[in-house]
Amino acid sequence: MAEKTFVHPYIPNSAPNVKAEMMKAVGIEDLEELYSVIPEHLRFRGKLDLPEPMMAEYELRRHLEEILAKNVICKDYLSFLGGGCWQHYVPAVVDEIVNRAEFVTAYCGGTYADLGKFQARFEFYSMMAEMLDVDAVSEPIYDWGAAAGLSIRMASRLTGKNEVLIPKNISPERLAQIRTLCQPEIMPNSIKITLVNADPKTGGMDMEDLKAKLSDKIAAVYFEVPSYFGTVEKNAATVSELAKSVGAQSVVGVDPISLGVIAPPASYGADIICGDLQSIGMHMLCGGGQSGFIAFRDEPAYLSECPLAIYTIAETAVEGQYAYAEVLPERTSYEARDKAKDWVGTASGLWTIGAAVYMALMGPQGMKEVGETILYNSNYAKQLLGEIHGVKVLFDTTFKEFVVNFDGTGKTVAEINKALENHKIFGGLDLSKDFPWLGNSALYCVTEVHMKKDIDRLASALKEVLK
Repeated sequence: MAEKTFVHPYIPNSAPNVKAEMMKAVGIEDLEELYSVIPEHLRFRGKLDLPEPMMAEYELRRHLEEILAKNVICKDYLSFLGGGCWQHYVPAVVDEIVNRAEFVTAYCGGTYADLGKFQARFEFYSMMAEMLDVDAVSEPIYDWGAAAGLSIRMASRLTGKNEVLIPKNISPERLAQIRTLCQPEIMPNSIKITLVNADPKTGGMDMEDLKAKLSDKIAAVYFEVPSYFGTVEKNAATVSELAKSVGAQSVVGVDPISLGVIAPPASYGADIICGDLQSIGMHMLCGGGQSGFIAFRDEPAYLSECPLAIYTIAETAVEGQYAYAEVLPERTSYEARDKAKDWVGTASGLWTIGAAVYMALMGPQGMKEVGETILYNSNYAKQLLGEIHGVKVLFDTTFKEFVVNFDGTGKTVAEINKALENHKIFGGLDLSKDFPWLGNSALYCVTEVHMKKDIDRLASALKEVLK
């Protein structure tokens, strides 16, 4: 009896007749031809040491659940971690709508697969634009770091310059992404990145160092409100003015959850705004659930240089009827391909729905209330931790996140965090390696999900750990 041909239960195109039909359609006789462009030294010719496939769906599900059960999650432990992925409350209705079939299965594609997708996106853009005080908001890309890098590239194209100033109080991960997107291998002319010192007293930008490094070669000055340290840049308007004085763009990164209590970036001179939607309607998904956006004025120069998709509402051929459509699709890599401004993909489009539902539920008053709650909770935590012997909160004006210094305790952040785990608490993010000038410090995050008893528990555990 001939050996039965293996057909993978989860890959329909693994059926021999289907594979043969597809190969005939593209004009190949061997699957190896598809990989001929890959250099030989990069190809693995051996056989991977993998276990036998699990043919039963139940067996596979149980196996994955056993692996995931090894994780320690924020439902089991009290978490004060932040640094770019934060624990915020996601209303149940957000999950209900995001998981509707017309959105989950049609988050990308043309008008033939719309099913309300374009309108939902337009509503997202409208609400985001109102919060940011601008006219145009892009389709999201991977995360804040990717959005920041693409925003800086936009600024370079707009100004014809290739140098950018970035403060040292930026996320190391975000800075690494920006560096990657600004290197010669990614674009014809690399963008030179110069770091601006942080003020050790405020945690904000060192204005004297900024002034010294400004020149007519600068394409953009990038800064964030709030910063990676949670500090609110008190000189934001001045930074934007200084950038414009040398013909540069003011590029501002922002956490949208702060916009109920902090002025929108456009009000203090931002030309291009970027950030991450994770705080407004996204769960922490294995550290992910990220979605970076770009926003700007509704001007031809900005619209033409933004590489991401943008949707709008327009009149149709029938008087009185309106439809939703993409703006200038020819500038994106979907149509221009390698001639486009940048490569883009359908990386996180589904999260426009989650963010739109969250903003619609909250409304202006709700955004204000959640912002105020975060301020109350985080300031209470700062006060309580600052009263512990040997502990010092470094900067005054902060939102959601703040830096706690432990130099006076005789213990490292790593030792403290390890001990806090015995109390089922995740302590702050260790900053000592990436920011040695801050000393033995950690970044703590307190949001609307933290109750008074949670903060009291943290303070009590820290006192116990630091004895």
